[in-house]
Amino acid sequence: MTIRLPESIGTLRTYEPRAEPFVATAKSAFTSRTVYSAAHVVADPYADVSPDSPAAVDWDATLAFRRHLWSHGLGVAEAMDTAQRGMGLDWAGAAELIRRSAAEAAAVGGSIACGVGTDQLTGPASLAEVRAAYEEQLALVEAAGAQAVLMASRALAAAATGPEDYLDVYGHLLRQSAEPVILHWLGPMFDPALEGYWGSSDLDAATEVFLQVIAAHPDKVDGIKVSLLDAGREVDLRRRLPDGVRCYTGDDFNYPELIAGDEQGFSHALLGIFDPLGPLAAEAVRVLDTGDVTGFRRLLDPTVDLSRHLFQAPTRFYKTGVVLLAWLAGHQSHFTMVGGLQSARSLPHLARAYELADGLGLFPDPKLAEERMRNLLALYGVNQ
Repeated sequence: MTIRLPESIGTLRTYEPRAEPFVATAKSAFTSRTVYSAAHVVADPYADVSPDSPAAVDWDATLAFRRHLWSHGLGVAEAMDTAQRGMGLDWAGAAELIRRSAAEAAAVGGSIACGVGTDQLTGPASLAEVRAAYEEQLALVEAAGAQAVLMASRALAAAATGPEDYLDVYGHLLRQSAEPVILHWLGPMFDPALEGYWGSSDLDAATEVFLQVIAAHPDKVDGIKVSLLDAGREVDLRRRLPDGVRCYTGDDFNYPELIAGDEQGFSHALLGIFDPLGPLAAEAVRVLDTGDVTGFRRLLDPTVDLSRHLFQAPTRFYKTGVVLLAWLAGHQSHFTMVGGLQSARSLPHLARAYELADGLGLFPDPKLAEERMRNLLALYGVNQ
């Protein structure tokens, strides 16, 4: 059987779906890298809501997907941008997500880190209000028993007048955090409102401020997550980190080489692309645990085409492809997203995502994935 997929030039091409899925061989704990998958949320498709309404979440399906990730040994990075923070999921929804996921992690023995931001602020805010918002979220995450990820703040980017404001706010938060946190530097390709973060649009200058924050509080920084899609900059940054501070790559374009590392070090991982890649990514890390870098790269390098496709500009809409693949893989019963974000990518983009993911064997039931893709194509008027 073949399926006809649309191309951006308005034509259809024939594709023969893969017959057998990729099957992971083991589910033992990782020994050489700490690996988190940022996880998406599953919308409630029956909720009578609009894109401007508070998110209606299918909690059962959302938590089931986290159990899927934990079952393969991956940690879950919760309530991050992959979960549509600031793009459909408001703070009230994120807070509920954090509470539920942290409780589920405790119940199954899964590792979890949760995003701490300022998205309860919906308008212009002072620096004092930014600090208070961060404090509220940090307290909730710590009370839930999860590790905190201090995310970049749109409100701070708008309120700060220079690097000293970032040093002050982050220093204040790190002094009061109960446990070491992960600092997240999210580039403007993921969120245009974060342009000029750390007080400068010059990335060299911004890097120096970022390193000042870490150097002043190395005992309170477990690691940094770098999402700039610049492998060279990440390598340079990780080589300058104080001893004991980890680098978690957030580079969805260059993750195999960054995780593999070089003679001077390596990156751990906290990646949105590991949401659809879960079992395959976990298998690759276990191969790396044996010291087989070549085998690790043999497994993970072929996934980069899919990741670069999903994260192509506008990068912030990568969540649409992630949720599409979760639906095609059978992790949820529908292709609906909070905020109506399922419409954020074109049909040719979605068709190519299906083809690349199928080629990697990411669908446990290839026939189900093919059937669902045919249904989506028919909805758009593509006749087979």
